[in-house]
Amino acid sequence: MTMLRETTREPSVDLVRWPAMADPRRSALRSRVASTLLRRVVDHTGIRVALPDGTSWGRADAPTMRVLDAQRFFTRLGRDGLIGFGESYMAGDWDSDEIVALLTPMARNMGTLVPPAAQWLRRWYNERHPLTEDNDRTGARHNISRHYDLSNEMFETFLDETMTYSSALFEGDNTDLKIGQDRKIQRMLDIARVTADTSVLEIGTGWGELALQAARRGATVTTVTLSNEQAELARQRVREANLSDRVDVRVQDYRDVEGRFDAIVSVEMIEAVGERWWPTYFHTLDERLEPGGRIGLQAILMPHERLMASKRSWTWIHKYIFPGGLLLSEQVIDEVCAANTSLRVVDRLHMADSYAETLRQWRERFTTDPHQIHELGFDATFRRMWTFYLAYCEAGFRSGYLNVAQLTLARDGGR
Repeated sequence: MTMLRETTREPSVDLVRWPAMADPRRSALRSRVASTLLRRVVDHTGIRVALPDGTSWGRADAPTMRVLDAQRFFTRLGRDGLIGFGESYMAGDWDSDEIVALLTPMARNMGTLVPPAAQWLRRWYNERHPLTEDNDRTGARHNISRHYDLSNEMFETFLDETMTYSSALFEGDNTDLKIGQDRKIQRMLDIARVTADTSVLEIGTGWGELALQAARRGATVTTVTLSNEQAELARQRVREANLSDRVDVRVQDYRDVEGRFDAIVSVEMIEAVGERWWPTYFHTLDERLEPGGRIGLQAILMPHERLMASKRSWTWIHKYIFPGGLLLSEQVIDEVCAANTSLRVVDRLHMADSYAETLRQWRERFTTDPHQIHELGFDATFRRMWTFYLAYCEAGFRSGYLNVAQLTLARDGGR
């Protein structure tokens, strides 16, 4: 196959910063297998692949992946599967002017892209989670730091003024990001019944917006994070709002919090807990909640059958974005609560469309001014990595492969 022998350009990745991105050893067999599987993906999803020798697969009007270096692309894909697919984008081996439209049908068909007869090939490229990424107290601090301590200024380039790094909640045609984030936060506080004189525990501070909004209702808030960068900015924002007497920002593991609280809120932190610690997390919520209290939990979700099939795999997202992370299914949440706590989910609001729009806006903001990201010390490989991450997630929500929900938890009989 001529396309697999082509080499079109020199490496553009700084291997001092990105040693794992070194070109893999060539393997004609693996490259041919990767080519065959990609042809199946084209047929199965309706996308188009344009190769550097001028040939293409798929309809001319379909969302198009332009392969710029076929040899490197198919070698990475053949060696590392979906990790190699993401790394190839980071390296510039392929590109697309419509990346979300390209990735969405792939996400929609994720469970069937590899035919049953070829499932055994997974053992070639499906790695297991490194033991160092377990979310015990030491591992959790390290995992959180790798993502959230990158740079507050970098996050400021694409978040809105509330510095809220989770799904907004939009209504109707109003997609103003700040309004959507305010709506999401107010609803979280409402379902947890946060009012004046309520004591609130927040697990996962972010940059402090939810804690500030709770304090403005007259509540007293203890909010915990493992990110030193987030804690520093959150404390600054609390001081500037003159709410230091109502908000206590701690760098503390959720397992080490003591006392009981009238309300507990946790927005998109549970994804960082890990399967081993799910019972501990929900048991902690149960122990920290006062009788009659409510919990507001916002969680990114995936279909239960896909969770069961993929939970042992170490993915591109783990390697580059969220080490130690694992999404849950609603079934898992219900089962873990039933087996380990007196808590039950008593209300659910699904909002996948809102997350897709949130991610679209973040991605547009992030990619608007590459020079701004460069000035903060992040190179082109980092920018492509984050562009792919935001597009990959947006495609997940647009396809229905991912969902996000605000869940209200109460003890038995608290409906």
